[in-house]
Amino acid sequence: MNSLAHRAPRRRPRHAPHQQRGIALLVAILLVALGTIIAAAVAYENATAARRGTATYAFDQALLIAQGAEALAAYGLRQIHDNDTSHTTYPAQGWGKPLGPLEVVPGVMLEASLEDLQGRFNLNNLVKSDMKPDPVQLQAFVQLLEMSGLEPKWAAYIVDWIDGDIAPSNPDGAEDSVYMGQTPPYRTANRYITSTSELLALPGFGRERYLKLAPYVTALPYGGSGTLVNICSAPDRVLNAYLGHVDFDADSLAKNRADAPGCFPTKRDYEAAFADPKLLAQVRPKTALVSNYFRLTSFITIGSAEFNLYSLLFQDGSGRVRPIQRSFTPD
Repeated sequence: MNSLAHRAPRRRPRHAPHQQRGIALLVAILLVALGTIIAAAVAYENATAARRGTATYAFDQALLIAQGAEALAAYGLRQIHDNDTSHTTYPAQGWGKPLGPLEVVPGVMLEASLEDLQGRFNLNNLVKSDMKPDPVQLQAFVQLLEMSGLEPKWAAYIVDWIDGDIAPSNPDGAEDSVYMGQTPPYRTANRYITSTSELLALPGFGRERYLKLAPYVTALPYGGSGTLVNICSAPDRVLNAYLGHVDFDADSLAKNRADAPGCFPTKRDYEAAFADPKLLAQVRPKTALVSNYFRLTSFITIGSAEFNLYSLLFQDGSGRVRPIQRSFTPD
């Protein structure tokens, strides 16, 4: 009993203060790491915001410069309209010459070029305002497909893509019954095309076929009776498509247009190339020597940033020009 009564009190472990110091050090390390993470996040957000602001400013600046290019193109087209008494549109007038590179302001470069889109085949001409196929345009487009190394069946596909019904126009056509079997399923547009890239929606058409056809086609507003093909600026394939046979080749056509003081081929020369008078009578109302639709391509470089703008310009009968569509992709 006495030995128990006089037993020494229990002492605390000597290593406890060391544990407390280790915990305090760990907390301090965690606080420093947390502060570092927060500081890095704040710095990143500030840098991102600054970069976003710079990009937004550069984009707005590029858009204003592109609009200035539109105004310059409109002025040039208006001057040609007022000063050229021939009332025709042809490359020798100078509107097709590229502009630049031009330093608009220090560090900002502009390159621009203008193209006559009525030199191309308007896909919307395939279907008339009553939503029925235009046989003359359909025949010419089939010829254009064959000259481009593509199957003629795609003409019927495009007609069914545009027309308002759900019945195939002929056995080669395709309506909703075909498109609903795709992955994912979708329906035909049943309206006029707004971009030639809609050709990629045709089942099996593919990018390879699109690249072969794209330089010769466009998607212009249909209007009341379609748009006319300008024989003064149309490439060889488009001219030959309406002829029904090969009469013009690209090299000689380009050379003759460079040497000619006016439109080449002339209306008389082009019509003389038709072997069938009946076909000529059908095609004559589809062609013209003047254009109303042009595409302006503006390429702006600001520092290391690059911007493209594609503007569809419309010139009315009085010579006034206005943009009716803008896009950041060509088609």
